[in-house]
Amino acid sequence: MEKHQLATRVDHIAPFQVMVVLTRAKELASQGEDVIHLEVGEPDFVAVDAVANAGVAAIQAGHTGYTAATGLPELKQAISHDYQTRYGVNVAPERIIVTPGASGALLLMASLMANPGDDVLMPDPCYPCNRHFLIQTGANARLVETRPEEGFEMDLSSLESHWSDTTSGLWLASPSNPTGAVLSKAYISEAWRKVQALGGHLLVDEIYQGLVYEGDDFSALSIAEDIFVINSFSKYFAMTGWRLGWLVVPEWAIEGATKLAQNLFISAPTVSQHAAIRAFQPDVLAECEARRQTLNARRLVLLEGLKAIGLPIVAPAQGAFYVYVDVSNITDDAMSWCLALLEKEHVALTPGADFGVKDAHKYVRFAYTCDEARLKEALVRIARFISESR
Repeated sequence: MEKHQLATRVDHIAPFQVMVVLTRAKELASQGEDVIHLEVGEPDFVAVDAVANAGVAAIQAGHTGYTAATGLPELKQAISHDYQTRYGVNVAPERIIVTPGASGALLLMASLMANPGDDVLMPDPCYPCNRHFLIQTGANARLVETRPEEGFEMDLSSLESHWSDTTSGLWLASPSNPTGAVLSKAYISEAWRKVQALGGHLLVDEIYQGLVYEGDDFSALSIAEDIFVINSFSKYFAMTGWRLGWLVVPEWAIEGATKLAQNLFISAPTVSQHAAIRAFQPDVLAECEARRQTLNARRLVLLEGLKAIGLPIVAPAQGAFYVYVDVSNITDDAMSWCLALLEKEHVALTPGADFGVKDAHKYVRFAYTCDEARLKEALVRIARFISESR
C-alpha cells in the first residue's frame, strides 16, 4: 500500500483542546441536554441589522466580484476615519490591508516579517494560532513565561535576556485572549522603545479593541507609525462569520504586504467589505456601545459569582469577554476537570492548555458570551459540581 506523508510542519500544529469539549457539548445538546456554552469566544450577538442589510444590498446590486487585494478604497477610508474620530490617530488608508478575518492578517504578518529560522517572542499564555502561523513560514514562537501576580504581562525589564540573533520581533495582544487583561499605553510605549533598540518589529493584536471596561481604550498606532496592528470586525462588530479583518503596516511595508495579499488570498470577501462600510455609521456604533455595556454587566456578574464560589481570578479581566481562573485548589488537571464538569453539570469551559505551557494545567478560561441568567445558572452548577467532588 502506498504510504502518504504529510508535511512535517503539520506535526508541530497543536489542535485546540477546547474542540474536544465543544464536540462533546454538541453531542450532549443533540441528546436534549441543556448545555451552557462558556467555552467559545463568540458572544450571542450577530451583526447589527443595518450592517447585514448593507450586505444584502451589495448582493442585490451585483457587488460580488473581486476587490483590490488590499480592500475596497471606501472601506479603508472608513477604517482610517474611525481611527481618527474614536482614537485621535491619523492612519493613511494606504497603510490598511483588509484581510479575510484577523486570521488572514496574522498569516500575512507572519509571511511579511518572519524568515525561516526566526524566533518571535510572545507571552505565555497567548492566542495559540499566533504560534501556528509562524510555523507556516518556517519561523518559531518563543513563549516567555509570565506571572499571574503580574497579570500575565511580560516583564519588559528582562526582554533583552530573551532576545537572540534569531529574534525577529515581539507580538503582544490587548485586550488579551485568554486573560482579558488590557495593556497600558505606557507598557506598549516601553515595549516599542526596547524592541526598536534591539532592531526588531512589534505587533499588537487589537482584535478586541472597543471591548474595554477598565483602563484606556487606545490604539498602539498612537505610539508609533512603525508598530504593526491587527484588528477585526469579528468581536466589537459581532461579524464573526463574515470573515473580515485588517492589518495596519508602516509605509515602508505597504508594497510587500500588497504583493503577499495578492498571492495569499486575492482579496477579502467582497460582500463583507461592502457591509462593513456601514458598520462605522453612528447608529451602528451606538448599538455596538450598548452591547459593550451588556458585556460589562455580564462580566461583573461572572466576577462576583466566581469569587463567591472560591475560584481565584488570576488576571485583571478589563476587556474582551474572558475571565482566566485558577482551579489548582480543586484539580491538578484542568482539562479533565472541564470534561468532568461538562458530563456532570453540562457547563462547557476552555482549558488553559490551549493558550500556553507554563502551569497551563492550573487554569480555565470562562467566556461570558451568554446572558446574565445563563451565567448565574452556570455558576450554580459549577458550585454544585465543586461541592460534590470534594
